[in-house]
Amino acid sequence: MMRIRRATYEDRQRWDDYVAGHDEGTPYQLWAWQQAVAKAYGYRHHYLVAEDGAEICGILPLIDFRMPWRGSRLISLPYCDAGGVLARDSDVVEALLKQAEQRAFCQLRSILPQRPHLANQTNKVRMVLDLPESSAALLDGMKSKLRSQIKKPQREGLTARLGGLELVDDFYSVFAENMRDLGSPVHSRRWIDAVVETYGANCRVGTVFTPQGEVAAAGIILLHPDLVVIPWASARRQFNKMNPNMLLYWTFLSFACEHGYPRFDFGRSTPEEGTYRFKKQWGASPQPLYWYDLCADQTEKATAGHGSTSPLRHWVTSLWQKLPLPVANTLGPELRKYISL
Repeated sequence: MMRIRRATYEDRQRWDDYVAGHDEGTPYQLWAWQQAVAKAYGYRHHYLVAEDGAEICGILPLIDFRMPWRGSRLISLPYCDAGGVLARDSDVVEALLKQAEQRAFCQLRSILPQRPHLANQTNKVRMVLDLPESSAALLDGMKSKLRSQIKKPQREGLTARLGGLELVDDFYSVFAENMRDLGSPVHSRRWIDAVVETYGANCRVGTVFTPQGEVAAAGIILLHPDLVVIPWASARRQFNKMNPNMLLYWTFLSFACEHGYPRFDFGRSTPEEGTYRFKKQWGASPQPLYWYDLCADQTEKATAGHGSTSPLRHWVTSLWQKLPLPVANTLGPELRKYISL
């Protein structure tokens, strides 16, 4: 007989084994994500596990996301594209979702249409590339223009490096500057450290250096046996002519191919916008993301928001871009904690 309960720390290995063995699993659903969230931002998890006898037959990772003046809401999962349910069949999916619905408000973010009768709250897609068995085969399958863009930074003397915590300083310097330039509050350094620490061998930090030793681009990938995802990648604008971003992505893609990962997820984009076209040129295909509001209170459901495209938001973005970098880096993490996207 199936039962559903809240997962505990003692379940972490069984939880990860289930996520790693599931065809639709992602790195974000591993136990490490909630550990990083707790370390950096103090939010508690409400991870649900369904069991049939001694065997796990489904999981639903939820974070108790708290915002000033707005109370608590469960999100699966904040700060990433998708969490959602992993289960052996639709009956287990429904049982887990009904448990979540007992709370006043829950937002489900999934790569699967697990509540198709509800309105999808996003038009974003994730861009996924099926990988060949080697980086040489991947390069051979690319158009000549793309191959030339990949080789250009190497001709310019740029070099790439993969590592872990020892590269976080380099990563964060580029990441923080890029987020300021985009007009968006940056995640705290504590968050990046927490992700890299908790994911351990399932994480790689990548950096691209100029011949003078300056960091031109940097990113992070997270690993699942069937999928590599890239939650963050940034490049310094003054080096754009040298194409450091192309070398960064090629380094990550080469790593994924050579280590036997079958798919690479470039992350979410809005169809036909700039980042979408950048990812599409690598051969990635769009796959819909499904974000649903599960609410016991239909009034709250009707008023729940998912961001704004108002003139005020554009004004705030423009203002943020003008902030001195030290100011943006001080204020940004204080705000970013409360932005779930």
